[in-house]
Amino acid sequence: MRARRQSWGVAVLGAAMLMGGCAGASASTTVEIVARYSSFEPSSVTVAAGRPIHFVLRNEDPIDHEWIVGDEAVHAAHRNGTEPAHGERPTELSVPALSLVRTTVTFDEPGRYRFVCHLPGHEAYGMEGTVIVTGS
Repeated sequence: MRARRQSWGVAVLGAAMLMGGCAGASASTTVEIVARYSSFEPSSVTVAAGRPIHFVLRNEDPIDHEWIVGDEAVHAAHRNGTEPAHGERPTELSVPALSLVRTTVTFDEPGRYRFVCHLPGHEAYGMEGTVIVTGS
């Protein structure tokens, strides 16, 4: 009788883990980043590769900011003015003063991706952070 209870418990635990694994595979994550006093809070976030991440970007400052996330080539294009404006890319957003903007990004590869405000003087002031993408 005891063996039956243990195997039933293992079966229930296995089913729960399987259902949880299936739910996690398609689950998304919401991350809020606040621009306040010309800095990003938090300045570092960790997410899983291959999952949609819903970013909520809230600007509490009375001045405009932007949120550009990517590799060094992306930042160089914005920093040097070769791409001073951004269009429909979910990783390149303008965040007007005292507003909230939403975007969804799926990072395919693990790694570290910087997010920076490239408006004049903001990066030099320290308005940057990191998205750390882990293997799923």
